[in-house]
Amino acid sequence: MKALFDFMDKNIAPLFEKGGKFERLYPLWEAGDTFNRTPGDVTPSAPHVRDSIDQKRLMIFVIYALIPCILFGIWNAGNQFNLANGIEATFGADMARGALMVLPIIFVSYAVGGIWEVLFAVIRRHEINEGFLVTGMLFPLTLAPTIPLWQVAVGISFGIVIGKEIFGGVGYNILNPALTARAFLFFAYPAQISGDKVWVGSLAESPSIVNSILGHSGEYVDGVTQATPLAVAAAAKGSGMAAVDALNHAGYTIQNLTVGNIPGSIGSTSAIAVLIGMGFLILTGIASWRVMLSGILGCGLMGLLFNVLPLDNEFAALPYYYHIAMGGFLFGIVFMATDPVSASATNTGKFIYGFLIGALTVLIRVANPAYPEGAMLAILFMNVMAPLVDHFVVQGHIKKRTAYARALNNA
Repeated sequence: MKALFDFMDKNIAPLFEKGGKFERLYPLWEAGDTFNRTPGDVTPSAPHVRDSIDQKRLMIFVIYALIPCILFGIWNAGNQFNLANGIEATFGADMARGALMVLPIIFVSYAVGGIWEVLFAVIRRHEINEGFLVTGMLFPLTLAPTIPLWQVAVGISFGIVIGKEIFGGVGYNILNPALTARAFLFFAYPAQISGDKVWVGSLAESPSIVNSILGHSGEYVDGVTQATPLAVAAAAKGSGMAAVDALNHAGYTIQNLTVGNIPGSIGSTSAIAVLIGMGFLILTGIASWRVMLSGILGCGLMGLLFNVLPLDNEFAALPYYYHIAMGGFLFGIVFMATDPVSASATNTGKFIYGFLIGALTVLIRVANPAYPEGAMLAILFMNVMAPLVDHFVVQGHIKKRTAYARALNNA
């Protein structure tokens, strides 16, 4: 292996380095080289930091943490499809149908987003950043399994170009690119990203070749209607029926909300799958436990506050643990809010930042009748506010140190 790497360093690498024949394609060479091995390059002068984790490995760890959500999302998409269409299917059949629904979405996200990443890297003559490994996976996991593939391409293009590259690339973006892409699709194409017909597919809308492969044929219904838990709870406002009763009547209990075998976005329905990923990120030190813990506390406490306030709003009476388990809150607070670029950087700021995301999520759900899922907007809003939070935290430290120094001088 060493002989192969020596040959590549001596005969191939110079073609892509400055002055080489393929100098403009250096980002592609560097991406492939660092994917296969850890280069021996070091900084030319002190200080040096020795660490086994570089940015590429950090991003791969996040992908590892997403595996439970990916696998469960594939099974759930297939299972919801088969249940809604009256198909008695085995676990393997659910996985097969789900894979044929979900994997093309992931492929388009990586392919189109990767093209934009390479294009900007070549134009700017810098390395291809590994952050897209996570963005390209997070974005499809926030989508409905029935979303048109062209909208996946448009959404990831907006998230990469407008949400990140126009700010200067990784490290300069103020918004989470995956959430920016999702927000764009929500407001640009609401019919395909929200409502009660987008979460579960029908045989009539599924490609005939896919139905043939899986052995499904015959008379098909035109569409399947099945609202998500948040939509059901939001519909209870003004109906006189308690939100919990409306959820139970629709077949949504706290048990299946936790397990996740319900309609919803591909990767965010299962609280258990998200918590497994959360544990992995905390144990490896990849993501901030401060943001996660404070976010869950903020969500729970705001839910409790609404429970005791005398409001004429059935959604406000929903127990706090439903807010934590429903929708994309847990997925967002674990995988989106902890983005090290767009989140608060100070330790105290992370507590404030996460707490406000949790509190704002419940506030948006209860107060906004048109948008029951508040996690996405809450995270994006706090992305914008994160520098301000850090500013006040730093200023507070400066004031304390100044006062301490003055006390020492006066003593």
